[in-house]
Amino acid sequence: MKFYLILIIVQFINPSSMILGVYWYFKFPDHLYDFRFFKFYPGYGGHADNPAELAARVWVKNLDHFIQKLEELKTGFKETHLYLNIDENQIIIHIGDYMLFDFHFQFAAEIEHLLILENAVLLDSSIPFSVQSSKSYPPEREKFRNIEHRFIQMVGSDFKKNNAENYAARIDCHLPLRHKESLINDLVQIGREENLNVFYYHDFDFKEHCNLMLFFTNGRQKKDSVQKVDLNSFGGKVRQLTQKYPLHFGHFGSFKEYPLQGPHSVLMVDEEYIINKKINPY
Repeated sequence: MKFYLILIIVQFINPSSMILGVYWYFKFPDHLYDFRFFKFYPGYGGHADNPAELAARVWVKNLDHFIQKLEELKTGFKETHLYLNIDENQIIIHIGDYMLFDFHFQFAAEIEHLLILENAVLLDSSIPFSVQSSKSYPPEREKFRNIEHRFIQMVGSDFKKNNAENYAARIDCHLPLRHKESLINDLVQIGREENLNVFYYHDFDFKEHCNLMLFFTNGRQKKDSVQKVDLNSFGGKVRQLTQKYPLHFGHFGSFKEYPLQGPHSVLMVDEEYIINKKINPY
């Protein structure tokens, strides 16, 4: 049986307030973006522990003018990291992170438009390059806070449409079957309150009892619609449901009762990037 992959990168990106949803790390988003200057360098995970990266090496005649325009453009992409290496009129532009969302690729596309306006020339590695100076423009990120609720697991997925992966919060729990529908309805309300527009689950019903594997996430994260989720606020509301229902975290019974039925979609956007509709995807 194949379980959802818990990515190594989770330990590096676990502040309580974060962006969930569709991202790319191991592979390029084929058929979504087409770059003239930028190349995609995948992350490897594991012990390699490197971010995925979009990088362009170019020659620009009026480099100061280009950098000024680039800095102005960066103000519209507050969630991205931009790093520049400069050697006279040569410049290497880096955009990297452990998860590249749509807005990272949109940023690269807009940089490419600037490069075209500047009549930039694409360079390869055969041209000598010695870093004379560098500039770094970090993303605007909130203060780091640990996730307080240990019943929340942060998980990635296998590859979906256009090589996409999905970053989600997973909760395993169990309760008497008679409360299942009411619990799902309450979780829908919590998801909407906490800026989550994807909620689906797997289940297994047995002897008037139910094991559940719940997933909460979002869809594609684009420049003008980036969603942040406060997982401590979300987790606090989920924990309060243990006062309303005989709800317990973790699964009850043996492996035979593991919740493999589903997935059942409750809230959904960008479904083809999130759900594997094959029978028994495990």
